[in-house]
Amino acid sequence: MKQLITLSIFVITFTSCKNETRENEDYDSQVTEASKNVDQERNVEEITIEPVSHATAIIKWGDVIIYNDPTGGAAAFEGKEEPDFVLISDIHGDHMNAETLKALELGETQIIVPKAVKDQLPAELQENLVVLNNGESREFRGFDIEAVPMYNLPEDEESRHPKGRGNGYILEKDGQRLYIAGDTEGIDEMRNLQDIDMALIPMNLPYTMDVEQAADAVLAFKPKQVYPYHYRGQDGLADVEKFKELVNAGNEEIEVVLLEWYPNQSN
Repeated sequence: MKQLITLSIFVITFTSCKNETRENEDYDSQVTEASKNVDQERNVEEITIEPVSHATAIIKWGDVIIYNDPTGGAAAFEGKEEPDFVLISDIHGDHMNAETLKALELGETQIIVPKAVKDQLPAELQENLVVLNNGESREFRGFDIEAVPMYNLPEDEESRHPKGRGNGYILEKDGQRLYIAGDTEGIDEMRNLQDIDMALIPMNLPYTMDVEQAADAVLAFKPKQVYPYHYRGQDGLADVEKFKELVNAGNEEIEVVLLEWYPNQSN
Protein backbone atom coordinates (compact mmCIF):
# COMPACT_ATOMS: atom_id res chain seq x y z
CA MET A 1 0.00 0.00 0.00
CA LYS A 2 2.85 2.36 0.92
CA GLN A 3 4.56 1.57 -2.40
CA LEU A 4 1.34 2.36 -4.27
CA ILE A 5 0.99 5.75 -2.54
CA THR A 6 4.63 6.57 -3.29
CA LEU A 7 4.18 5.64 -6.96
CA SER A 8 1.03 7.76 -7.19
CA ILE A 9 2.84 10.78 -5.71
CA PHE A 10 5.70 10.25 -8.20
CA VAL A 11 3.30 10.08 -11.17
CA ILE A 12 1.44 13.22 -10.04
CA THR A 13 4.70 15.07 -9.47
CA PHE A 14 6.18 13.97 -12.81
CA THR A 15 3.00 14.90 -14.70
CA SER A 16 2.85 18.25 -12.95
CA CYS A 17 6.51 18.99 -13.78
CA LYS A 18 5.99 17.91 -17.38
CA ASN A 19 2.94 20.16 -17.77
CA GLU A 20 4.79 23.02 -16.13
CA THR A 21 7.73 22.51 -18.47
CA ARG A 22 5.42 22.48 -21.49
CA GLU A 23 3.69 25.65 -20.26
CA ASN A 24 7.05 27.32 -19.71
CA GLU A 25 8.17 26.31 -23.20
CA ASP A 26 4.93 27.65 -24.69
CA TYR A 27 5.33 30.88 -22.74
CA ASP A 28 8.97 31.26 -23.80
CA SER A 29 7.97 30.65 -27.41
CA GLN A 30 5.26 33.31 -27.19
CA VAL A 31 7.66 35.79 -25.59
CA THR A 32 10.29 35.10 -28.26
CA GLU A 33 7.76 35.57 -31.06
CA ALA A 34 6.41 38.73 -29.45
CA SER A 35 9.94 40.09 -29.06
CA LYS A 36 10.64 39.26 -32.68
CA ASN A 37 7.53 41.16 -33.76
CA VAL A 38 8.49 44.13 -31.60
CA ASP A 39 11.98 44.13 -33.16
CA GLN A 40 10.46 44.03 -36.64
CA GLU A 41 8.13 46.91 -35.84
CA ARG A 42 11.02 48.87 -34.36
CA ASN A 43 13.37 48.41 -37.32
CA VAL A 44 11.12 48.35 -40.38
CA GLU A 45 10.21 51.80 -41.68
CA GLU A 46 7.79 52.49 -44.50
CA ILE A 47 9.39 53.34 -47.84
CA THR A 48 7.31 55.08 -50.49
CA ILE A 49 8.27 55.91 -54.07
CA GLU A 50 6.58 58.98 -55.57
CA PRO A 51 7.27 59.27 -59.29
CA VAL A 52 7.84 62.73 -60.72
CA SER A 53 8.83 61.80 -64.27
CA HIS A 54 11.00 59.20 -66.01
CA ALA A 55 13.97 58.75 -63.62
CA THR A 56 12.99 61.53 -61.24
CA ALA A 57 11.41 60.40 -57.98
CA ILE A 58 10.83 61.41 -54.40
CA ILE A 59 11.65 58.63 -51.96
CA LYS A 60 10.25 58.87 -48.46
CA TRP A 61 11.96 56.49 -46.04
CA GLY A 62 10.53 56.91 -42.57
CA ASP A 63 10.95 60.62 -41.91
CA VAL A 64 13.78 61.08 -44.46
CA ILE A 65 13.10 62.59 -47.89
CA ILE A 66 15.39 61.73 -50.83
CA TYR A 67 15.26 63.27 -54.30
CA ASN A 68 16.49 60.94 -57.03
CA ASP A 69 17.77 62.54 -60.25
CA PRO A 70 15.73 65.74 -59.85
CA THR A 71 14.66 67.34 -63.15
CA GLY A 72 11.73 69.46 -64.25
CA GLY A 73 12.56 72.69 -62.44
CA ALA A 74 11.14 73.93 -59.16
CA ALA A 75 7.60 73.48 -60.51
CA ALA A 76 8.00 69.69 -60.53
CA PHE A 77 8.53 69.77 -56.75
CA GLU A 78 6.06 72.48 -55.80
CA GLY A 79 4.30 71.61 -52.54
CA LYS A 80 6.65 68.68 -51.87
CA GLU A 81 8.72 68.18 -48.74
CA GLU A 82 12.28 69.44 -49.00
CA PRO A 83 14.94 66.76 -49.43
CA ASP A 84 17.33 65.61 -46.72
CA PHE A 85 19.74 64.61 -49.49
CA VAL A 86 19.83 64.18 -53.26
CA LEU A 87 21.12 61.35 -55.48
CA ILE A 88 22.30 61.88 -59.06
CA SER A 89 23.28 58.91 -61.19
CA ASP A 90 24.76 60.21 -64.45
CA ILE A 91 25.61 63.21 -66.65
CA HIS A 92 22.67 63.00 -69.08
CA GLY A 93 19.96 65.63 -68.89
CA ASP A 94 17.26 63.25 -67.69
CA HIS A 95 19.37 62.61 -64.57
CA MET A 96 21.55 65.68 -64.02
CA ASN A 97 19.87 69.05 -64.38
CA ALA A 98 21.79 71.98 -62.93
CA GLU A 99 18.94 74.44 -63.44
CA THR A 100 16.59 72.27 -61.38
CA LEU A 101 19.17 71.88 -58.61
CA LYS A 102 19.69 75.65 -58.45
CA ALA A 103 15.94 76.35 -58.58
CA LEU A 104 15.32 74.04 -55.62
CA GLU A 105 17.46 76.35 -53.43
CA LEU A 106 18.94 73.42 -51.54
CA GLY A 107 21.00 75.47 -49.11
CA GLU A 108 23.51 73.09 -47.50
CA THR A 109 21.66 69.92 -48.57
CA GLN A 110 24.18 67.38 -49.81
CA ILE A 111 24.05 65.96 -53.33
CA ILE A 112 25.64 62.53 -53.84
CA VAL A 113 27.16 62.20 -57.30
CA PRO A 114 29.77 60.30 -59.34
CA LYS A 115 32.87 62.30 -60.23
CA ALA A 116 31.73 62.73 -63.85
CA VAL A 117 28.67 64.62 -62.59
CA LYS A 118 30.73 66.77 -60.23
CA ASP A 119 32.95 67.77 -63.13
CA GLN A 120 29.95 69.13 -65.09
CA LEU A 121 28.01 70.94 -62.37
CA PRO A 122 28.52 74.70 -61.90
CA ALA A 123 30.68 76.31 -59.25
CA GLU A 124 27.74 77.44 -57.07
CA LEU A 125 26.76 73.81 -56.45
CA GLN A 126 30.22 72.39 -55.77
CA GLU A 127 30.06 72.81 -51.98
CA ASN A 128 26.94 70.63 -51.87
CA LEU A 129 28.53 67.72 -53.68
CA VAL A 130 29.68 64.44 -52.14
CA VAL A 131 31.49 62.23 -54.65
CA LEU A 132 30.93 58.48 -54.59
CA ASN A 133 32.30 56.33 -57.36
CA ASN A 134 31.56 52.69 -58.18
CA GLY A 135 32.42 50.45 -55.23
CA GLU A 136 32.55 53.29 -52.69
CA SER A 137 30.11 53.79 -49.81
CA ARG A 138 29.48 56.12 -46.92
CA GLU A 139 27.18 56.47 -43.94
CA PHE A 140 24.82 59.41 -44.04
CA ARG A 141 21.79 60.25 -41.89
CA GLY A 142 21.56 56.65 -40.66
CA PHE A 143 21.88 55.16 -44.14
CA ASP A 144 24.67 53.15 -45.70
CA ILE A 145 24.84 54.41 -49.28
CA GLU A 146 26.80 52.37 -51.80
CA ALA A 147 27.57 53.39 -55.39
CA VAL A 148 27.36 50.41 -57.75
CA PRO A 149 28.12 50.05 -61.48
CA MET A 150 25.62 50.91 -64.21
CA TYR A 151 26.56 50.47 -67.86
CA ASN A 152 25.60 49.20 -71.29
CA LEU A 153 26.60 45.91 -72.91
CA PRO A 154 28.80 45.20 -74.69
CA GLU A 155 31.37 47.44 -73.06
CA ASP A 156 33.02 49.56 -75.75
CA GLU A 157 34.12 53.12 -76.48
CA GLU A 158 30.83 54.00 -78.19
CA SER A 159 28.66 52.98 -75.23
CA ARG A 160 26.09 55.53 -74.11
CA HIS A 161 26.83 54.50 -70.54
CA PRO A 162 30.39 53.27 -70.10
CA LYS A 163 31.28 51.33 -66.98
CA GLY A 164 32.59 53.52 -64.17
CA ARG A 165 31.06 56.84 -65.23
CA GLY A 166 27.63 56.69 -63.62
CA ASN A 167 26.23 55.22 -60.42
CA GLY A 168 23.46 52.93 -59.42
CA TYR A 169 22.82 53.17 -55.69
CA ILE A 170 22.02 50.77 -52.87
CA LEU A 171 20.56 52.41 -49.78
CA GLU A 172 20.44 50.36 -46.59
CA LYS A 173 19.02 51.15 -43.19
CA ASP A 174 18.16 48.72 -40.37
CA GLY A 175 18.42 45.76 -42.73
CA GLN A 176 16.15 47.21 -45.44
CA ARG A 177 17.78 47.57 -48.86
CA LEU A 178 16.67 49.74 -51.78
CA TYR A 179 18.38 49.43 -55.18
CA ILE A 180 18.19 52.25 -57.74
CA ALA A 181 19.66 50.80 -60.92
CA GLY A 182 20.29 53.92 -63.02
CA ASP A 183 20.87 53.63 -66.77
CA THR A 184 22.04 50.06 -67.10
CA GLU A 185 21.46 46.71 -68.67
CA GLY A 186 21.15 43.41 -66.81
CA ILE A 187 24.81 43.39 -65.86
CA ASP A 188 26.44 40.80 -63.61
CA GLU A 189 26.67 43.32 -60.78
CA MET A 190 22.87 43.57 -60.83
CA ARG A 191 22.21 39.86 -61.27
CA ASN A 192 24.44 39.03 -58.29
CA LEU A 193 22.73 41.37 -55.82
CA GLN A 194 21.32 39.83 -52.65
CA ASP A 195 18.65 40.70 -50.09
CA ILE A 196 17.11 43.58 -52.03
CA ASP A 197 13.72 44.65 -50.69
CA MET A 198 12.85 47.23 -53.35
CA ALA A 199 14.37 47.83 -56.79
CA LEU A 200 13.90 50.53 -59.43
CA ILE A 201 14.70 48.98 -62.82
CA PRO A 202 14.94 50.78 -66.20
CA MET A 203 13.75 49.34 -69.52
CA ASN A 204 14.01 51.52 -72.61
CA LEU A 205 15.89 50.68 -75.77
CA PRO A 206 18.41 51.73 -76.98
CA TYR A 207 19.46 53.43 -73.74
CA THR A 208 19.14 50.55 -71.26
CA MET A 209 17.45 47.19 -72.00
CA ASP A 210 14.17 45.71 -73.20
CA VAL A 211 11.50 44.24 -70.94
CA GLU A 212 12.66 40.66 -71.53
CA GLN A 213 16.22 41.48 -70.44
CA ALA A 214 14.95 43.44 -67.46
CA ALA A 215 12.67 40.61 -66.33
CA ASP A 216 15.46 38.06 -66.71
CA ALA A 217 17.81 40.18 -64.56
CA VAL A 218 15.15 40.71 -61.89
CA LEU A 219 14.48 36.97 -61.73
CA ALA A 220 18.19 36.45 -61.12
CA PHE A 221 18.47 38.66 -58.01
CA LYS A 222 14.89 38.25 -56.75
CA PRO A 223 13.96 41.53 -55.02
CA LYS A 224 10.83 41.48 -52.88
CA GLN A 225 9.39 44.40 -54.86
CA VAL A 226 10.36 45.81 -58.24
CA TYR A 227 9.33 49.15 -59.73
CA PRO A 228 9.75 49.71 -63.47
CA TYR A 229 10.95 53.28 -64.09
CA HIS A 230 12.85 55.11 -66.83
CA TYR A 231 10.84 53.26 -69.50
CA ARG A 232 10.38 55.88 -72.22
CA GLY A 233 12.52 55.10 -75.26
CA GLN A 234 12.82 56.08 -78.92
CA ASP A 235 9.67 54.10 -79.76
CA GLY A 236 7.53 55.36 -76.88
CA LEU A 237 6.85 53.67 -73.58
CA ALA A 238 8.02 50.13 -72.82
CA ASP A 239 5.38 47.48 -72.17
CA VAL A 240 5.59 47.33 -68.38
CA GLU A 241 2.53 45.07 -68.19
CA LYS A 242 4.46 42.49 -70.20
CA PHE A 243 7.42 42.96 -67.85
CA LYS A 244 5.12 42.22 -64.92
CA GLU A 245 3.77 39.08 -66.61
CA LEU A 246 7.27 37.80 -67.33
CA VAL A 247 8.49 38.38 -63.79
CA ASN A 248 5.48 36.78 -62.16
CA ALA A 249 5.55 33.83 -64.56
CA GLY A 250 9.09 33.17 -63.35
CA ASN A 251 8.55 34.02 -59.68
CA GLU A 252 5.09 34.87 -58.39
CA GLU A 253 6.53 35.98 -55.03
CA ILE A 254 8.14 39.09 -56.56
CA GLU A 255 5.71 42.00 -56.34
CA VAL A 256 5.79 44.19 -59.45
CA VAL A 257 4.56 47.70 -58.65
CA LEU A 258 3.44 49.80 -61.63
CA LEU A 259 3.39 53.53 -60.93
CA GLU A 260 2.47 56.44 -63.19
CA TRP A 261 5.77 57.90 -64.38
CA TYR A 262 4.37 59.56 -67.52
CA PRO A 263 1.01 61.11 -66.62
CA ASN A 264 0.78 63.16 -69.82
CA GLN A 265 1.97 60.45 -72.21
CA SER A 266 0.11 57.26 -73.13
CA ASN A 267 2.72 55.94 -75.56
